[in-house]
Amino acid sequence: MDQADNLKRGEKGAWISICAYVVLAAAKLIVGTIGNSEALSADGLNNTTDIVASIAVLIGLKISRKPPDDDHHYGHYRAETVASMFAAFIIVTVGIQVIIDTFDQLFTEETARPDMLTAWTALGGAAVMFIVYVYNAALAQKIGSSSLNAAAQDNRSDALVSIGAFVGITGTQFGLFWLDPLAGLIVGIIICKTAWGIFREATHTLTDGFDEKQIKKIKASIAKVPEVKKVVDVKGRIHGNQTFIEVTILVNPNLNVKESHAITEKIENFLQEKHNITYAHIHIEPYE
Repeated sequence: MDQADNLKRGEKGAWISICAYVVLAAAKLIVGTIGNSEALSADGLNNTTDIVASIAVLIGLKISRKPPDDDHHYGHYRAETVASMFAAFIIVTVGIQVIIDTFDQLFTEETARPDMLTAWTALGGAAVMFIVYVYNAALAQKIGSSSLNAAAQDNRSDALVSIGAFVGITGTQFGLFWLDPLAGLIVGIIICKTAWGIFREATHTLTDGFDEKQIKKIKASIAKVPEVKKVVDVKGRIHGNQTFIEVTILVNPNLNVKESHAITEKIENFLQEKHNITYAHIHIEPYE
């Protein structure tokens, strides 16, 4: 299965997130209003912002599928990484808002107890989002999609927000109003931490960062090829869900062009089979 097919499969995960958020946002806002729960209503508003993040991921995946053109010689795969960064900004905004709301609750006297239906709605929403998270996380790992992985982390954050709402609403039934802000603070911190992880990975990719341990593994693998006298340099970059590698090797200076080209093909096939690298630029120099 090629990269375009993988990206198309990733769009399915984005659509599942969008549909889940639309249904849950509507349910939480309606039940929250009827059941007099500010926590559930806030959770519903949170899900409406997540619709925007999921749409951004969907757009990023669609753009990534576009073939190379005159001014995008390597394709549009990095649009997916840009979508991941956008999703990170949405997630951290939600996390900060949850923390702010938590501190607001500390200075607000709770007088009305919400209906327990709102608590069960929050718990049900958490269960739905956790299922969506498991599906998207597995799919993201399978197709190597950074933006879908960001969407999956957002799904998990929303499940945690709903659990926090459930804890807070349940606490009010027993007069434990402090449970709500405590749960909100913990959840807000977790959401911000999730956003930071996504942002850090996206910026690392966009600035052509690459795992040093992976470079060492690739270099060691190429060095095992009998025709390679020495591996001079290996550079790598991530382009969406693909790995691009540039290699400089030394070979027998008496080889002709055809024999040297055969070595590069052998290395390219080897890298694809062992390291799933679909693009490798190999530069050959004479071994002195």
